[in-house]
Amino acid sequence: MLRIGLTGGMGAGKSTVARALADLGAVVIDSDLIAREVVEPGTEGLAALVEAFGAGILAADGSLDRPALAAKAFGDDEARAKLNSITHPLVGKRTAELIAAAPTDAIVVQDIPLLVENGLAPLMNLVLIVDVDAETRIRRLVEFRGVAEADARARISAQATDEQRRAVADVLLDNSGAPGAVEEQVRRLWAERLVPFERNLRGGTPARRGDIRLVPADPGWPAQAQRLIARLWVACGSAASRIDHIGSTSVPGLPAKDVIDLQITVADLTAADGLRDTLGAAGFPVRPDNTQDNPKPTPRDPAGVDTTLWTKRFHQSADPGRLANVHVRVDGSPGQQYALLLRDWLRADAEARAEYVAVKREGEAAAAGLSGAEATAAYLGVKEPWFDAAYLRALAWRDSSAP
Repeated sequence: MLRIGLTGGMGAGKSTVARALADLGAVVIDSDLIAREVVEPGTEGLAALVEAFGAGILAADGSLDRPALAAKAFGDDEARAKLNSITHPLVGKRTAELIAAAPTDAIVVQDIPLLVENGLAPLMNLVLIVDVDAETRIRRLVEFRGVAEADARARISAQATDEQRRAVADVLLDNSGAPGAVEEQVRRLWAERLVPFERNLRGGTPARRGDIRLVPADPGWPAQAQRLIARLWVACGSAASRIDHIGSTSVPGLPAKDVIDLQITVADLTAADGLRDTLGAAGFPVRPDNTQDNPKPTPRDPAGVDTTLWTKRFHQSADPGRLANVHVRVDGSPGQQYALLLRDWLRADAEARAEYVAVKREGEAAAAGLSGAEATAAYLGVKEPWFDAAYLRALAWRDSSAP
């Protein structure tokens, strides 16, 4: 099951996107509808609200008088907290029931207006943001919904900012264009990313690109890495002591394959193995054919060293739209330390960066025309000797930089 979070500012057209996804086959769970359902007449939710705020919040027919409730519940922080303590658990319980009832191969879209404000993005496999600038949304609210402009501005200012939404967005759906344009974006997203992602997730299959191709440095890589790291923290919990963005995409300005490398640091390999299923469910299935680093014996790490010190567990993203490698390594192991050291050395040393780029270009040329394992082997065949020699140089840089 693939869990998608959908949100957008008031007036952005989130409902339009939700309908388009439902038409394509998604199971859409609307948080606003659930919030109304759990306080309908006869529910435990409405009874709890009456007990907390009095019978004055009821309309003549016994239903909830929402303006009356708002007048009492939004007057101060304590009253608002009391309201949330009643409704949020009920909404959560009903949401969990609907998710559990969905087919195992479902693409579940949770339509959550306050997804960003409530910090729910890391719980999703992917977050879609319907993106429209605030002034356009205000105009739409005034023209099409009859909302007073001052009221529209007040409501929008109480929500997350456009920048805050974009920071958690894996996908931005631009709904500022002509009618029907956003629906076409949704159809492409469904076919090219969501359906393959769900299939990979269900089958425990990493998404992989067959060829080796370097692209110019993307200034968005660090933010993309942080979104993935937030999901990994949810999956790992206390089993991880740190999670870092490593590899070429973590070095500003460095051309790289468009694949984010991340490192989870754990206490031992037993802990690493214990994360296998939870990482898989979070969208990062294990690569059973590749669970070790290449050992790099050096004068400080002589030939004959116990190569299990370099052992890791290797996961990859199931999302074809955001390829990622997740290396799970033991705290203090040579592989764990070298991944961080290499990143920091390349960030600090322009000459080393230029040299590494030249090696990467040579590896790319060696892999040209090949695909799959052959392309990877050709690429690594050029890079690995440089890595082995760089190990000592990076250690020397670290020692010379130490206070």
